[in-house]
This record gives sequence, structure tokens and C-alpha cells, in this order.
Amino acid sequence: MLRLASSSQTRFMLLTNAGIAFQQESVDFDEEKIVATSPKNFVYQATLGKYEANIRAFGCDDMPLLVADTVVTSQGKILRKAKSKEDAKDILQTQSGNITSIITCMIYHSKDKKIIDISQTDYLFDTFDEDALDKYLEGGEWKGKAGACMVEGFCKSYIKEVRGFESTAMGLSVEVLKTFMEKSYE
Repeated sequence: MLRLASSSQTRFMLLTNAGIAFQQESVDFDEEKIVATSPKNFVYQATLGKYEANIRAFGCDDMPLLVADTVVTSQGKILRKAKSKEDAKDILQTQSGNITSIITCMIYHSKDKKIIDISQTDYLFDTFDEDALDKYLEGGEWKGKAGACMVEGFCKSYIKEVRGFESTAMGLSVEVLKTFMEKSYE
């Protein structure tokens, strides 16, 4: 069993579907103070900040700690969580018809092992239909999503090509995590 230090329902679902036993609880970390020059640097700093806050709160003696963060980037821009519907529309239009990279960093820390991974999945999106985009924005599913993007939802029908694991794009590289966990028990 591990401690998932994240309130993400998508990460909850990914671990559940992968058959990994976990307990979900976390303390908050303010990502707004991060200054980064690249998407990978940003996601690493955010994950490290979450890790430090959660290791202080929970440690990893009773069960391994898992912390993750995800960032979306397209056309050289870091696409954070949208603050408004207009912001979400701008963010999504940046991705429309372009390559969008979704980068997930995770830290897995057990009693005897600490592993950091940064994985990336690239999506080539077709141009988004304006009416469908407006309907998605009205529905509010973009709220709280990095890049206002849901590759398992709205964006799915616009995917022309994928390079990488879908789980990475959903916020947790389950395939990599399983390898970490297997090596921890060797």
C-alpha cells in the first residue's frame, strides 16, 4: 500500500484501475510562487514542493509516499489551469491544430528508495470545432485541469497522433510507477 499525496480523482482512478493499493491524503502546496523557464523545470519544482510538504506531514516510514504534478505545454507556452472560461478558451485555442505535450513528474519514496521520474506524452491535435469547444467550455469540465485539457474527454476526438503513455497525460505514469514499485521489493 502507498500514500497518494494528491486530491486528484483522475490519479485515484488510475491507481485503482492499475490494481495498486493506496490511501489518498495530502497537504496543499501553492504552485503560484514557482518561477520556471521551461515546462519540465516547472513540473519538477511543483512536484518537489508538494513532496516536501507531504513528507513533512506524513513521512514514508509506514507506507511509501507518491507525489505527482502535471503541466501542459504547446507552442512554447506553459498552459496552467485556466482561471476563467475566457482563459480556458485561449489555452485550448493554443492547442488546437498543434502538438501539445503533457509532462508528468512523480516522486515515489519508500523507506529504502526515492525515485523521481519525468515522463512526457505528445498529442497532435486536429483543429477543434468551435461549436464543440464552446459547449465544452460551458460545461465547465475544463476547471482544475492543467491546460484546460481532457485527453480522455473533449480532446479525445481531435487526437491525430499520440507519442507516449496515456496515463502520463492523465497525471500519473502508472507504467513507470509499477516498475518503481517492483524494483522496491527486489
